Amino acid sequence: MRNIQLPRTLLYLASVVAFLASNAVLAQGYPDRPVRIIVPFSAGGPNDILARAVGMKLGERLGQQVIVDNRPGGGTVIGTDIAAHSPADGYTLLMASTSHSVNPTLKKNLPYDQKKDLDLLILMADAPNLAVVHPSLPVKSIKDLIALAKSHPGEIAYSSGGVGASTHLAGASLSSMAGIKMIHVAYKGGAPATRGLIGGEVAWMFGTFLPTIPHVRAGRLRVIATGGTKRTPVLPKVAAVAETVPGFKSVGWWGMMLPKGVPQPIVVRLNREINTALNDLREQFLRDGTEVIGGTPADFQKFFDSEVAKWAGVIKSLGIKPN
Repeated sequence: MRNIQLPRTLLYLASVVAFLASNAVLAQGYPDRPVRIIVPFSAGGPNDILARAVGMKLGERLGQQVIVDNRPGGGTVIGTDIAAHSPADGYTLLMASTSHSVNPTLKKNLPYDQKKDLDLLILMADAPNLAVVHPSLPVKSIKDLIALAKSHPGEIAYSSGGVGASTHLAGASLSSMAGIKMIHVAYKGGAPATRGLIGGEVAWMFGTFLPTIPHVRAGRLRVIATGGTKRTPVLPKVAAVAETVPGFKSVGWWGMMLPKGVPQPIVVRLNREINTALNDLREQFLRDGTEVIGGTPADFQKFFDSEVAKWAGVIKSLGIKPN
Protein backbone atom coordinates (compact mmCIF):
# COMPACT_ATOMS: atom_id res chain seq x y z
CA MET A 1 0.00 0.00 0.00
CA ARG A 2 1.41 3.40 -0.96
CA ASN A 3 2.06 6.08 1.66
CA ILE A 4 -0.18 9.06 1.04
CA GLN A 5 1.71 12.34 1.45
CA LEU A 6 -0.35 15.38 2.32
CA PRO A 7 0.56 18.63 0.60
CA ARG A 8 2.76 20.92 2.69
CA THR A 9 0.13 23.66 2.61
CA LEU A 10 -2.41 21.30 4.13
CA LEU A 11 0.01 20.23 6.84
CA TYR A 12 0.76 23.88 7.63
CA LEU A 13 -2.93 24.75 7.87
CA ALA A 14 -3.54 21.76 10.12
CA SER A 15 -0.75 22.86 12.45
CA VAL A 16 -2.13 26.41 12.56
CA VAL A 17 -5.62 25.12 13.41
CA ALA A 18 -4.18 22.91 16.16
CA PHE A 19 -2.19 25.86 17.56
CA LEU A 20 -5.21 28.15 17.59
CA ALA A 21 -7.36 25.45 19.17
CA SER A 22 -4.85 24.89 21.96
CA ASN A 23 -4.68 28.64 22.61
CA ALA A 24 -8.47 28.84 22.75
CA VAL A 25 -8.63 26.01 25.27
CA LEU A 26 -5.91 27.69 27.35
CA ALA A 27 -7.78 31.01 27.32
CA GLN A 28 -11.06 29.38 28.37
CA GLY A 29 -9.50 28.15 31.60
CA TYR A 30 -7.60 31.37 32.27
CA PRO A 31 -6.91 32.28 34.97
CA ASP A 32 -6.96 29.27 37.27
CA ARG A 33 -4.44 30.65 39.77
CA PRO A 34 -3.25 34.08 41.00
CA VAL A 35 -1.76 36.56 38.53
CA ARG A 36 1.23 38.67 39.54
CA ILE A 37 2.20 42.18 38.54
CA ILE A 38 5.95 42.74 38.79
CA VAL A 39 6.67 46.33 39.85
CA PRO A 40 10.37 47.13 39.27
CA PHE A 41 10.30 49.72 42.07
CA SER A 42 10.04 49.68 45.85
CA ALA A 43 6.66 49.73 47.58
CA GLY A 44 5.01 53.08 48.21
CA GLY A 45 5.95 54.92 45.02
CA PRO A 46 3.61 55.88 42.15
CA ASN A 47 4.30 52.68 40.20
CA ASP A 48 3.40 50.59 43.23
CA ILE A 49 0.32 52.66 44.11
CA LEU A 50 -1.10 52.47 40.59
CA ALA A 51 -0.28 48.76 40.22
CA ARG A 52 -2.12 47.94 43.45
CA ALA A 53 -5.18 49.98 42.49
CA VAL A 54 -5.39 48.41 39.02
CA GLY A 55 -4.50 44.97 40.38
CA MET A 56 -7.37 45.01 42.87
CA LYS A 57 -9.91 45.91 40.17
CA LEU A 58 -8.38 43.44 37.71
CA GLY A 59 -8.61 40.66 40.29
CA GLU A 60 -12.32 41.37 40.69
CA ARG A 61 -12.78 41.14 36.93
CA LEU A 62 -10.74 37.94 36.55
CA GLY A 63 -12.11 36.20 39.63
CA GLN A 64 -8.57 35.54 40.84
CA GLN A 65 -6.19 37.26 43.20
CA VAL A 66 -3.72 39.66 41.57
CA ILE A 67 -0.48 39.93 43.55
CA VAL A 68 1.91 42.89 43.35
CA ASP A 69 5.52 41.67 43.39
CA ASN A 70 8.00 44.51 44.05
CA ARG A 71 11.40 43.84 42.45
CA PRO A 72 13.37 47.10 42.63
CA GLY A 73 16.92 47.69 41.50
CA GLY A 74 19.03 48.68 38.54
CA GLY A 75 16.70 51.43 37.40
CA THR A 76 13.91 48.88 36.64
CA VAL A 77 16.36 46.39 35.08
CA ILE A 78 16.08 43.68 37.77
CA GLY A 79 12.29 43.49 37.78
CA THR A 80 12.05 43.83 34.01
CA ASP A 81 14.53 40.99 33.52
CA ILE A 82 12.44 38.71 35.74
CA ALA A 83 9.30 39.53 33.75
CA ALA A 84 11.05 39.18 30.39
CA HIS A 85 12.16 35.65 31.23
CA SER A 86 8.91 34.49 32.85
CA PRO A 87 6.61 31.98 31.11
CA ALA A 88 4.42 33.53 28.41
CA ASP A 89 1.21 32.24 29.97
CA GLY A 90 -0.52 35.43 31.11
CA TYR A 91 0.26 34.93 34.79
CA THR A 92 3.04 37.54 34.87
CA LEU A 93 2.50 41.21 34.01
CA LEU A 94 5.08 44.00 34.19
CA MET A 95 4.34 47.51 35.40
CA ALA A 96 6.04 49.68 32.80
CA SER A 97 6.88 53.37 33.04
CA THR A 98 8.90 56.17 31.47
CA SER A 99 12.13 54.40 32.47
CA HIS A 100 11.37 51.64 29.97
CA SER A 101 11.49 54.13 27.10
CA VAL A 102 14.76 55.63 28.38
CA ASN A 103 16.73 52.47 29.24
CA PRO A 104 17.20 51.14 25.69
CA THR A 105 19.31 54.24 24.97
CA LEU A 106 20.77 54.93 28.40
CA LYS A 107 21.86 51.47 29.52
CA LYS A 108 24.34 49.17 27.83
CA ASN A 109 24.34 45.38 28.08
CA LEU A 110 20.77 44.93 29.30
CA PRO A 111 20.12 41.28 30.27
CA TYR A 112 17.02 41.25 28.07
CA ASP A 113 16.01 42.53 24.64
CA GLN A 114 12.96 44.70 25.17
CA LYS A 115 11.69 44.18 21.61
CA LYS A 116 12.29 40.43 21.52
CA ASP A 117 11.40 39.49 25.10
CA LEU A 118 8.40 41.70 25.93
CA ASP A 119 5.06 42.65 24.38
CA LEU A 120 3.05 45.78 25.14
CA LEU A 121 -0.39 45.29 26.67
CA ILE A 122 -1.89 48.68 27.54
CA LEU A 123 -0.94 52.31 28.20
CA MET A 124 -2.83 53.02 31.41
CA ALA A 125 -2.28 56.58 32.60
CA ASP A 126 -0.03 59.61 32.75
CA ALA A 127 0.59 62.58 35.05
CA PRO A 128 2.61 65.77 34.72
CA ASN A 129 5.79 66.07 36.72
CA LEU A 130 5.92 69.03 39.10
CA ALA A 131 8.61 71.71 39.25
CA VAL A 132 8.97 72.33 42.98
CA VAL A 133 11.31 74.53 44.98
CA HIS A 134 12.43 74.83 48.58
CA PRO A 135 10.13 77.37 50.30
CA SER A 136 13.11 79.63 51.03
CA LEU A 137 13.91 80.10 47.33
CA PRO A 138 12.63 83.53 46.19
CA VAL A 139 10.82 82.28 43.07
CA LYS A 140 7.09 81.85 42.42
CA SER A 141 7.13 80.71 38.78
CA ILE A 142 9.30 78.95 36.21
CA LYS A 143 9.99 82.39 34.73
CA ASP A 144 11.40 83.49 38.09
CA LEU A 145 13.55 80.35 38.29
CA ILE A 146 14.99 80.93 34.83
CA ALA A 147 15.75 84.57 35.68
CA LEU A 148 17.47 83.52 38.91
CA ALA A 149 19.54 80.88 37.09
CA LYS A 150 20.59 83.42 34.46
CA SER A 151 21.74 85.85 37.15
CA HIS A 152 23.62 83.07 38.98
CA PRO A 153 24.96 80.79 36.21
CA GLY A 154 26.16 77.40 37.42
CA GLU A 155 25.06 78.04 41.01
CA ILE A 156 21.45 76.80 41.19
CA ALA A 157 21.27 73.07 41.97
CA TYR A 158 18.44 70.66 41.26
CA SER A 159 18.03 67.06 42.40
CA SER A 160 16.81 63.94 40.63
CA GLY A 161 16.47 60.22 41.29
CA GLY A 162 19.68 59.50 39.36
CA VAL A 163 21.55 60.11 36.13
CA GLY A 164 19.18 59.39 33.26
CA ALA A 165 16.05 59.44 35.43
CA SER A 166 13.17 61.15 33.66
CA THR A 167 13.31 63.96 36.23
CA HIS A 168 17.03 64.45 35.49
CA LEU A 169 16.31 64.59 31.77
CA ALA A 170 13.51 67.08 32.43
CA GLY A 171 15.82 69.40 34.37
CA ALA A 172 18.56 69.10 31.75
CA SER A 173 16.06 69.73 28.95
CA LEU A 174 14.76 72.85 30.70
CA SER A 175 18.32 74.14 31.09
CA SER A 176 19.03 73.56 27.40
CA MET A 177 15.74 75.00 26.11
CA ALA A 178 15.86 78.07 28.39
CA GLY A 179 19.57 78.73 27.80
CA ILE A 180 20.57 78.47 31.45
CA LYS A 181 23.28 76.61 33.34
CA MET A 182 22.42 74.70 36.52
CA ILE A 183 23.99 71.98 38.66
CA HIS A 184 22.50 68.49 38.65
CA VAL A 185 22.73 66.51 41.91
CA ALA A 186 21.90 62.82 41.41
CA TYR A 187 20.44 60.89 44.33
CA LYS A 188 19.74 57.17 44.57
CA GLY A 189 16.01 57.36 43.94
CA GLY A 190 13.18 59.86 43.90
CA ALA A 191 12.51 59.75 47.65
CA PRO A 192 16.11 60.67 48.64
CA ALA A 193 16.06 63.41 45.98
CA THR A 194 12.91 64.85 47.55
CA ARG A 195 14.38 64.64 51.05
CA GLY A 196 17.47 66.46 49.79
CA LEU A 197 15.30 69.29 48.50
CA ILE A 198 13.22 69.51 51.69
CA GLY A 199 16.47 69.56 53.69
CA GLY A 200 17.81 72.48 51.66
CA GLU A 201 20.63 70.55 49.96
CA VAL A 202 19.39 71.74 46.54
CA ALA A 203 17.14 74.56 45.33
CA TRP A 204 14.56 72.75 43.24
CA MET A 205 13.62 69.60 41.32
CA PHE A 206 11.12 67.99 39.00
CA GLY A 207 9.15 65.48 41.05
CA THR A 208 6.64 62.84 40.01
CA PHE A 209 3.12 63.94 40.89
CA LEU A 210 1.86 61.34 43.37
CA PRO A 211 4.74 61.37 45.89
CA THR A 212 5.42 65.11 45.50
CA ILE A 213 1.98 66.67 45.92
CA PRO A 214 1.63 65.73 49.65
CA HIS A 215 4.78 67.77 50.39
CA VAL A 216 3.31 70.71 48.47
CA ARG A 217 0.04 70.50 50.40
CA ALA A 218 1.96 70.28 53.69
CA GLY A 219 3.99 73.39 52.85
CA ARG A 220 7.33 71.59 52.76
CA LEU A 221 7.72 72.40 49.05
CA ARG A 222 6.29 75.04 46.72
CA VAL A 223 5.11 74.10 43.23
CA ILE A 224 5.99 76.68 40.57
CA ALA A 225 4.96 74.84 37.38
CA THR A 226 3.64 71.59 35.95
CA GLY A 227 5.29 69.58 33.20
CA GLY A 228 2.29 68.87 30.99
CA THR A 229 1.44 70.69 27.79
CA LYS A 230 -1.54 72.23 29.61
CA ARG A 231 -2.52 72.97 33.20
CA THR A 232 -3.79 70.13 35.36
CA PRO A 233 -7.30 70.37 36.86
CA VAL A 234 -5.85 69.48 40.25
CA LEU A 235 -3.69 72.65 40.23
CA PRO A 236 -5.55 75.00 37.87
CA LYS A 237 -3.74 78.13 39.09
CA VAL A 238 -0.28 76.66 38.47
CA ALA A 239 1.07 77.37 34.99
CA ALA A 240 2.59 74.71 32.76
CA VAL A 241 6.30 75.13 31.97
CA ALA A 242 5.31 75.19 28.29
CA GLU A 243 3.57 78.54 28.84
CA THR A 244 7.03 80.03 29.41
CA VAL A 245 9.20 77.56 27.48
CA PRO A 246 7.21 76.52 24.37
CA GLY A 247 7.55 72.85 23.47
CA PHE A 248 8.63 71.72 26.92
CA LYS A 249 7.01 68.56 28.28
CA SER A 250 7.77 66.41 31.32
CA VAL A 251 5.10 63.80 31.91
CA GLY A 252 5.34 60.42 33.62
CA TRP A 253 3.38 57.51 32.15
CA TRP A 254 2.49 53.98 33.23
CA GLY A 255 1.50 50.88 31.30
CA MET A 256 1.55 47.10 31.37
CA MET A 257 3.86 44.76 29.47
CA LEU A 258 3.90 40.97 29.09
CA PRO A 259 6.49 38.30 28.35
CA LYS A 260 6.67 37.84 24.58
CA GLY A 261 4.26 35.27 23.13
CA VAL A 262 1.29 35.23 25.51
CA PRO A 263 -1.64 33.60 23.62
CA GLN A 264 -3.69 36.25 21.84
CA PRO A 265 -7.03 35.35 23.50
CA ILE A 266 -5.43 35.98 26.90
CA VAL A 267 -3.91 39.26 25.70
CA VAL A 268 -7.33 40.38 24.45
CA ARG A 269 -8.96 39.43 27.76
CA LEU A 270 -6.37 41.19 29.89
CA ASN A 271 -6.50 44.32 27.76
CA ARG A 272 -10.30 44.40 27.96
CA GLU A 273 -10.41 43.86 31.73
CA ILE A 274 -7.73 46.47 32.46
CA ASN A 275 -9.55 49.01 30.28
CA THR A 276 -12.67 48.35 32.35
CA ALA A 277 -10.70 48.63 35.60
CA LEU A 278 -9.26 51.96 34.46
CA ASN A 279 -12.71 53.33 33.73
CA ASP A 280 -13.73 52.40 37.27
CA LEU A 281 -10.66 54.18 38.65
CA ARG A 282 -10.85 57.29 36.45
CA GLU A 283 -12.24 59.71 39.06
CA GLN A 284 -9.97 58.39 41.81
CA PHE A 285 -6.88 58.78 39.63
CA LEU A 286 -7.90 62.27 38.49
CA ARG A 287 -8.11 63.48 42.09
CA ASP A 288 -4.45 62.51 42.39
CA GLY A 289 -3.48 64.34 39.19
CA THR A 290 -3.32 61.18 37.08
CA GLU A 291 -5.23 60.93 33.81
CA VAL A 292 -6.51 57.55 32.59
CA ILE A 293 -5.63 56.68 28.98
CA GLY A 294 -6.34 53.01 28.13
CA GLY A 295 -6.60 51.62 24.60
CA THR A 296 -5.20 48.72 22.60
CA PRO A 297 -1.73 47.14 22.49
CA ALA A 298 -1.27 48.83 19.10
CA ASP A 299 -2.04 52.23 20.65
CA PHE A 300 0.59 51.58 23.32
CA GLN A 301 3.11 50.43 20.71
CA LYS A 302 2.74 53.63 18.70
CA PHE A 303 3.14 55.78 21.81
CA PHE A 304 6.05 53.73 23.14
CA ASP A 305 8.01 53.88 19.88
CA SER A 306 7.64 57.67 19.84
CA GLU A 307 8.83 57.87 23.46
CA VAL A 308 11.93 55.75 22.79
CA ALA A 309 12.80 57.95 19.80
CA LYS A 310 12.19 61.15 21.77
CA TRP A 311 14.36 60.17 24.73
CA ALA A 312 17.11 58.86 22.46
CA GLY A 313 17.24 62.30 20.87
CA VAL A 314 17.23 64.08 24.24
CA ILE A 315 19.99 61.88 25.68
CA LYS A 316 22.14 62.38 22.59
CA SER A 317 21.61 66.14 22.49
CA LEU A 318 22.54 66.47 26.17
CA GLY A 319 25.70 64.42 25.70
CA ILE A 320 24.74 61.83 28.31
CA LYS A 321 26.79 58.67 27.83
CA PRO A 322 25.20 55.20 28.15
CA ASN A 323 26.28 53.38 31.31
